[in-house]
Amino acid sequence: MRLKQADYQPGHHYHIYNRGAHRLSIFREPDNYLFVLGKMKHFAQKLAITIIAYCLLPNHYHFLLRQDGDHPASLLPQRVYNSYVKAYNKRYQHSGTLFEGNFKPKPVLNDNYLLHLCRYIHANPVKHGFVRHLEDWPYSNYQEWIGVRSGTLVDRNFVQEFFPESGQYVEFVEDYLRDRSILPEALKGYLYDD
Repeated sequence: MRLKQADYQPGHHYHIYNRGAHRLSIFREPDNYLFVLGKMKHFAQKLAITIIAYCLLPNHYHFLLRQDGDHPASLLPQRVYNSYVKAYNKRYQHSGTLFEGNFKPKPVLNDNYLLHLCRYIHANPVKHGFVRHLEDWPYSNYQEWIGVRSGTLVDRNFVQEFFPESGQYVEFVEDYLRDRSILPEALKGYLYDD
């Protein structure tokens, strides 16, 4: 579903994702990830958008964002990746498209979607075989969620609201990794078409 600017509302959450053209890598080295993370922090503050969950993977990314002000949540990935594509093209003498079309935004309609989406996003590095343990993947905010790394790209109040005990979220995500069928049927189509 392509959202128009008028469809974005303050206080609402959005899942925004995309992947590399032809499923090729969009990140070649650690500096690429760090560039994007720096831009995420900069534009999130500037645009009054809260990053709830994110995961950057070699060939795709996921953002779960809350729009706090009047700027549509779509501006964050737009500004981040416009900057990134310019820097990437210059550094690697690349031309042509880097991404598979425009990013995909989906409104998150209720807390059930919201919580399952958080664990779906954070589980990606294990699900796709990049690491065996989620806490080993440095390019998501899972480590901030579980309190093993302090960072600025996480809303601690959001985490505490839903998972007040430190081990609750770890168990919530591990349950999904052990048995992905535990997702409600209604969420499977929502989450698996990316």
